[in-house]
Amino acid sequence: MSILSSIDPFKTNSQNQISVPSNNKGKKFPPDPIKVEQIVKLLCACKPLKPGYKAELSALRLRALIATLWRTGLRISEALALEERDLLRQDMALVVRHGKGDKRRLVAMDEWGWQELENWLAARQSLPHGSGKIFCVVRGKTAGINPLSDSDVRRQFRQTAIRAGIHRRANPHSFRHEHAVELWREGIDVYTIQQQLGHARLDVTAIYLKGIAPVELLEPIGRLRRPPMMLVTSMV
Repeated sequence: MSILSSIDPFKTNSQNQISVPSNNKGKKFPPDPIKVEQIVKLLCACKPLKPGYKAELSALRLRALIATLWRTGLRISEALALEERDLLRQDMALVVRHGKGDKRRLVAMDEWGWQELENWLAARQSLPHGSGKIFCVVRGKTAGINPLSDSDVRRQFRQTAIRAGIHRRANPHSFRHEHAVELWREGIDVYTIQQQLGHARLDVTAIYLKGIAPVELLEPIGRLRRPPMMLVTSMV
């Protein structure tokens, strides 16, 4: 029985794998959060590309990585550096030991994200060395030890987006932007979002929220503010 069949609630049509070279290296783009509907399509497309147990492991690992990036807002370098000692399941948190600027922080993750990650962790135990990096390679002498490379992750994301029929850039950082926007829409204050993302400056966090319409940003002021405590009478 496929290790994916019992945990994947999505259905998708298989398509041929297509590799497209990236010409975006070194370029900077404005905030462009990936949409939830597009993330679901990506998760649907996390299917084995060929028969075999290693292909199933690769698909499950990709799905767990997408879920983790989406539900934590981690940088891809931070996600690939995770080890088992960094998983604080009871606290619903992950430890980032060497974030940007070599800063350490805690990052929260919701129950759904943990379930997706744990599906991969259970399958990962079948590797010869299942105690290395969380998002480890599954083939070769370093299987279960060394992490995926940043370039390999980006290649897999591009190919998966094509299979999913997503006509946009699907890179690891776009999940970070979407995470910030979702937190704000769920009522999390901008200072907590700053801490979750590991930003040294609040203005950087504000850039992540530029994708939200000004009317939506200002709406809580009109809806949630209480009337003044003092009775103000109109003057004739």
